[in-house]
Amino acid sequence: MSELVPGGNVPLPHGTLTFRVPGPFDLSVLVTGDDGRVRDDGDFVFWNQPSARGVRLGTATVTLDRQGLRPGAGRVTLVVSSSAPGTPLSRLPSPRMEVADLSNRTLTHFTPRPAGQESVLLLAEVYRHRGAWKLRALGQGYADGLAGVARDFGVDVSDDGTSDIAPDAAPVGGPPDAFTSLVNAERQRVGVPPITSAPALTAAAQAHATAMARQNRLGTEGPDGRSLYQLVTAHGYAYLDLAEHLVSGPRTPDQFLAHCLDGAADRSTVTARDITHFGVASAVDSRGETYWTALWARPLTPDGLARAVAEVLSRTNAERAVAGLSPLAPDPVLAGVAQAYSADMAARGFYSHTSPEGLQPWDRAAAAGSDHRGIGENIAFGQRSAATVVQGWMNSPGHRANILKPDFTHLGVGFASGGPGGTYWTQLFGMR
Repeated sequence: MSELVPGGNVPLPHGTLTFRVPGPFDLSVLVTGDDGRVRDDGDFVFWNQPSARGVRLGTATVTLDRQGLRPGAGRVTLVVSSSAPGTPLSRLPSPRMEVADLSNRTLTHFTPRPAGQESVLLLAEVYRHRGAWKLRALGQGYADGLAGVARDFGVDVSDDGTSDIAPDAAPVGGPPDAFTSLVNAERQRVGVPPITSAPALTAAAQAHATAMARQNRLGTEGPDGRSLYQLVTAHGYAYLDLAEHLVSGPRTPDQFLAHCLDGAADRSTVTARDITHFGVASAVDSRGETYWTALWARPLTPDGLARAVAEVLSRTNAERAVAGLSPLAPDPVLAGVAQAYSADMAARGFYSHTSPEGLQPWDRAAAAGSDHRGIGENIAFGQRSAATVVQGWMNSPGHRANILKPDFTHLGVGFASGGPGGTYWTQLFGMR
């Protein structure tokens, strides 16, 4: 069973799926074509219309039969809101989604970051890509309720009975200097250094905001299937840490920044001490709806990379010390293999212990000249820091077993950014 992070995706097996989100929440579902638009109001499944072809709402559950979806359906978006109307999600526990197959076996789960004043959250989407179905974790919020979500997906919620027209998107002339002043005034207020606008991040933000406006939907993936993280890399910015705010609705930079500062988690991104660069842009569709993308980043430098992988080793050895085990020694050969594999996963957009050529961890180690008699590997994607990735491994029985295996004596660590997952981490263990 895997744990998803925002923007992460996993392939799905054939057959009916069940999504469970227990707690004080209402669930809704939007069935759309590949363009992210509903065909008619029957594609909006909610408490007053609890079923559509292939989709059925239950108590804290959504049952999805992809074979039974209406013709042309290529995407199913799961939406969660408070069961108490008007209650912001920040007052509730974070919703936890579990996905199970027909035999009730849990396939994956996802808990989004804490919400701010949003009343509705796009939790996840099931989508068809090159003939295969995948699940992507979203965690994107709306402040204007289900009506705002419905409008953005093309559901007719207007009073005059007219329907929305799929728009083209037009960039809104972005004033990065004005936004810089607003952001740095807030950072000065809390006592952290100022940040600067990075042209590559601004260009990536503009491309992404424009794509969202054209699709009438928030999300980290564009119509060409490329993730926001791949877009940033393609524009020439290599990052050690990257966070984003994707929002629709605000009309001006100060309104958008107010939204970014609304919740504790969002505010901490804007005012993070180690964030040094940002890029912000917006685009408006033909209905006048404005879509914003803000990117907050720390650049990837040799020193920063060295500190990140050293911290993974240090935290790993701290966990071994608690268990009464000897520390692992750094190994330059294993480190080179781990670094190359993280970079390969990011560049080619795959996530597996087996490379596309069929090579296993021990094959890669041997090819690099490693003489260890035993090899083990942990991989992860999406985590933003050494602390969170090591904690994630320790929370997983299989990965924990590698970290606490007494026979292992050496460790190499790799990190790379980009790809569909945003960040890719590798631990390569060896024993003498």
